Amino acid sequence: MKLVTPGDAAPASVNRYLLPHEHQVITIRRHPAVLMGPVALVLGTLILAGILSNTLASTSAALAAVWWLWLLVLVWFVWRIAEWSVEYFVITSARLLFTTGLITRQVNMMPLGKVTDMRFERSLLGRLIGYGEFIMESAGQDQALSKITFVPYPEQLYLEVVGLIFPSKDGGD
Repeated sequence: MKLVTPGDAAPASVNRYLLPHEHQVITIRRHPAVLMGPVALVLGTLILAGILSNTLASTSAALAAVWWLWLLVLVWFVWRIAEWSVEYFVITSARLLFTTGLITRQVNMMPLGKVTDMRFERSLLGRLIGYGEFIMESAGQDQALSKITFVPYPEQLYLEVVGLIFPSKDGGD
């Protein structure tokens, strides 16, 4: 988790969406566990391609097709990693932002003042490797930003967001 100090700059892909009067509090990427499915698929297809290579050794066209298909799966995996690397969940002094997309940029946001209910959930696997899911609700409206999965450090992040939504009455931290 990156707690942003006043002198730090956001990644350029996020900074262009910040308003002049707001400052970042936290900027994070989703937990790398979001890539577990793609890793399993690449490894599974690699094993399958190896097995098929041994059984189809006499047919060079079939052998080439198997490995070209595996190469396509590998390219898809690299694409997923690239997409993950540009996804940011940003908490500012005024709103929550979630930016995604390599080619088509999507920016989902919710003003902090509109958050009426927020909770986080952690599965058994999430507790073991350190991620959770944030679910945010707003006064009976559908919001663009209602669920963020694979959030690292969910307890600390939850406390930080709740502290921004419900600031202390005495003005102290």
